Amino acid sequence: MILVSVLVLFRANRLPQLARSLGSSLKEFKKGIDEGQAKEASVSPPGAERGASPSGERTCGQCKSVLDPDWTHCPRCGTAVTLGRNMKIGPVT
Repeated sequence: MILVSVLVLFRANRLPQLARSLGSSLKEFKKGIDEGQAKEASVSPPGAERGASPSGERTCGQCKSVLDPDWTHCPRCGTAVTLGRNMKIGPVT
């Protein structure tokens, strides 16, 4: 009964064109969903620290040497550690 009403409303010669446009619309919709998910996955989480080095190591702001987490002064240049979000140290002023 439904098939007959569809044939009457859209005529037999327009059904392939209608199916083709419906298929291309679904294809574009799925493509848009996939692009949106890929874009969302590539965005960094809001809590991620931007100033830290990728490995999470602390470095001296003056001589750029790598520091252990428990050090309070740089062993190379003697600069005091300033603890902040960027995990770098610099000269005490």
